[in-house]
Amino acid sequence: MKGFLLRCVFLWTMLPRSNMQSAVPATVLNCCEGDVLILLDSSGSIANYEFSRLLRFAGELFQPFSLGRGHVRVGLLQVGTKPNLVFGLDDHSSQESLQKAMQHVSHLQGDTNTVAALGVAQQLLTENVPKILLWMTDGVQPGDVDEPMTKLKAQGVSVLIVSTIHGNYQVLQRAVTPPLESHLYSVDIDNIEIITEDLREAIIKIIRAERLRVVHLTSHSAVLQWRPVLSADNGYYELWYNSMSDTDPVTRRTVSGDSSWVELTNLQPDTTYTASLRPESNQRLFNTLSVNFTTLPDVLSPSVVSVSDSGPHQIRVSWGPLQPARVLRYTLEYGVIPSGRVQTVTLHGQKNSTVLRGLEPGTQYLVTVSALHKNGREIAMSVKACTQEALPALTDLRLTPVERQEVQVTWQANQEGLKGYWLSWERENSHMSSSKSSCLSVPYFTFDTAHTPCPEQPSVCVSSLQFRPGRRVMLHSRESLRFQPQGLTDCSRVCSKKHG
Repeated sequence: MKGFLLRCVFLWTMLPRSNMQSAVPATVLNCCEGDVLILLDSSGSIANYEFSRLLRFAGELFQPFSLGRGHVRVGLLQVGTKPNLVFGLDDHSSQESLQKAMQHVSHLQGDTNTVAALGVAQQLLTENVPKILLWMTDGVQPGDVDEPMTKLKAQGVSVLIVSTIHGNYQVLQRAVTPPLESHLYSVDIDNIEIITEDLREAIIKIIRAERLRVVHLTSHSAVLQWRPVLSADNGYYELWYNSMSDTDPVTRRTVSGDSSWVELTNLQPDTTYTASLRPESNQRLFNTLSVNFTTLPDVLSPSVVSVSDSGPHQIRVSWGPLQPARVLRYTLEYGVIPSGRVQTVTLHGQKNSTVLRGLEPGTQYLVTVSALHKNGREIAMSVKACTQEALPALTDLRLTPVERQEVQVTWQANQEGLKGYWLSWERENSHMSSSKSSCLSVPYFTFDTAHTPCPEQPSVCVSSLQFRPGRRVMLHSRESLRFQPQGLTDCSRVCSKKHG
């Protein structure tokens, strides 16, 4: 029975905290953007018990918020003999990291040098976002804080204060930013949880990101984004927009309550628009958010032409933007610079690249891409493109008898990017009219290059070719010995047409 009663007491004490957390609206997580610096009294005038309770309260207070730049940034500055910055505003971008850091804050003890800590706070709270200084103190002998608090407020900082019942109320009243009823709290440390919801709501009102932003813009569309304040079951958004021209009618749309962005389409290029968004809910009234923006100038294809995959006999030409709804066809004209014959390729409006083949190696071409739009307008853009040089034929091919069954083959080549060569030969039998072919893959350098500098035109030696005894080898024919250089950049193999 005693154990049952203990469980009941435990559940009852946990119940208010669970209800408090469940009462936090889901939209709090992504509702706000701003900087909050906690100024925590860690001097000797505050008891260890009070210090730990204030820390735990601060952790629970900020637990529902999304953290990091673009959301809520939280820093912790301790008041003692000297100020101690526990963590800065950019140090924690997740709740797990923040809560863990809160659990490892030490009590400094020492004097209550609040003025020095406020000087540090002035240097930290400088971003062009809503800023809050949350001063948590026992209020005992805080020092002459009037002047530094005035400077903070001049920087646009809102000062909120949580004090135990021992505090100097008149000093705190002068320091806090109005309204006092929601920004100044004097509470018994054992009951500090009762102010959590009210204080969090006061913070939200200051840093709530109530603005409509344009996050993506083209010549004919715009994407608007806002911080969600509704859900699917408690309201909707009323959106209306029009150009600044007096003759343009207003377009109205209804957006679901769980949305946080909308795309406006079919806009006119290079035109200034105004858009407004109003959350509609039967639970509370919301402000109307507005934004002005100007669409980009019209971009007609082709506005960019590029060349890639260049080879000795082909190049790939690409262009954009792809506008199949506006372009009937594309025409490509290309010819050798300066006065080569012009060739033409016609493509459908849904294409944005093609490969031009049958080109001359090592040659510069002028390529023009023209688009015929459905409104009859024609847009053209030209680029210069070069084909790669073809691998040259091998030169100075020499056959030198070495022994009765061997022949040494040498040649010269000067081509960067070669991997090696293909050597093939035919062996003719004196008693039969048929011949047998053989093939050998040879690296680019078959001699030791580790200690020998490579000459500009190296002579590459193949290991001697060995044949069976009693066979007559015919190597004098141009067709009986062939070489192929292996390209580094592609798999093409160009056969030599010149032999020694």
